Amino acid sequence: MQQLPVIAFDNSYARDLEGFYVPWTGSRAPAPEVLRLNTALAAELGLDGKPLTSGPGAVMLTGGVAPEAAVPLAMAYAGHQFGGFSPQLGDGRALLLGEVIDRKGQRRDIHLKGSGRTPFSRGGDGKAVLGPVLREYLFGEAMHALGIPTTRALAATLTGEAVMRQKGPEPGAVLARVASSHLRVGTFQFFAARGEVEKVRQLADYAINRHFPEIAARDDKYLEFFRRVREAQASLIAQWVHVGFVHGVMNTDNTTISGETIDYGPCAFIDAYDPKAVFSSIDEHGRYSFGNQPPIMQWNLSRFAETLIDLVNPDDSEDAVRQLTNEINAFPAHYQMLWLKGMRAKLGLFKELPGDLELANDLLSAAQDQGVDYTSLFRAMGAFVRGNVTSVRALFADPAGFDAWVDRYLSRTRDEAIPETARADLMDQVNPIYIPRNHLVDAALSAAVAGDMAPFDRLLGLVTAPFKQEAGAEDYARPAPSSFGTFTTYCGT
Repeated sequence: MQQLPVIAFDNSYARDLEGFYVPWTGSRAPAPEVLRLNTALAAELGLDGKPLTSGPGAVMLTGGVAPEAAVPLAMAYAGHQFGGFSPQLGDGRALLLGEVIDRKGQRRDIHLKGSGRTPFSRGGDGKAVLGPVLREYLFGEAMHALGIPTTRALAATLTGEAVMRQKGPEPGAVLARVASSHLRVGTFQFFAARGEVEKVRQLADYAINRHFPEIAARDDKYLEFFRRVREAQASLIAQWVHVGFVHGVMNTDNTTISGETIDYGPCAFIDAYDPKAVFSSIDEHGRYSFGNQPPIMQWNLSRFAETLIDLVNPDDSEDAVRQLTNEINAFPAHYQMLWLKGMRAKLGLFKELPGDLELANDLLSAAQDQGVDYTSLFRAMGAFVRGNVTSVRALFADPAGFDAWVDRYLSRTRDEAIPETARADLMDQVNPIYIPRNHLVDAALSAAVAGDMAPFDRLLGLVTAPFKQEAGAEDYARPAPSSFGTFTTYCGT
């Protein structure tokens, strides 16, 4: 057998947090083959793509054999899932292969999803199948291109085996994904629920040193740590909402300390604007609906705060609760500030003036129940600023509400001495043309499972250059046809 790829792993999680994981090796895939390698990301990480796509590289990327410097492990964590607490979840079908220092000096995890059973599998087979692996690859790269913090796909690798799912056997696959870390709110909950305060402290110190080293010497570092995570998550949710993204499973084990989007199972982008939009088959009550994502994140952060009480003030828990509660209660205003900042950019408004919040909300109110495609609405506003009134009005079943709103918008833009072409150009830099629309993703993944990767590659190429108009790609900028029907997503891969 050829030599495994040489990777300069530096495994701080394994080194500094013994007892927070189980050392583990993935299942040996019968016939691994790298289907897609993210060469640009590999270069960022300082990795040579050629060895990764070799036979030994495929073995490594499915978890069956680890390179010499790697310390593969299954991470322990807990989590609230749809509001109910599970004290032990953990990497049930995944491994942290190791950490690398990228070309910018940043520490990054390389994590394998679908690499086989672990001690945390809870009866699952530990496997993943091709469609969902490519789905996560596609969505992660699309989110990255939109400027939204996210885990990213390094590779999608076939295992050469058939994996049984509800619809029958499907091609097995493993996703190699990259993140600044895989620390979660649920990681803290795992040890806090067991009353292991010193382990929570050890974990917090590790997270601070890894993500917020500038606060490590502060006397109030644990309270400031909470603030930093709160700010990162407020920013993340605002960015999700700006582009119409619905995560679909905002459990605390999917809430990262770094503020990156993680786990793209039942996610989707909305077509028609609807705050109540839900796509997940198991979200029967709309807990994780499009419009409910900000308050759910505040709820998740409350669960995070509970794990830090004994660190914020070891001598007075009531004082710690008071301080943390004040920080939690600041979330809505902080989120609203970030959301409004992004909405000003989407609407080409560059001063902060009274009435902007009402103006932005009133546009959305005018669009609601009108079948208005959310992504097209904001892109068409750029065309409107250039003088094309027809394209945006045509999105509304009844444009009367928009017509009443637009006079206020035009009055507002006159408060800023910006040439309209320059305004529109700036709007086009934040309002995408191409997103992973549900009907296109569905078709691309179905074709890929059947052996045709061309639709996937075409869609990936467009959503990773989302602001650039491409001739002949008009269908990729349109919402699903009515014949597509209701779109439903499913947890698990």
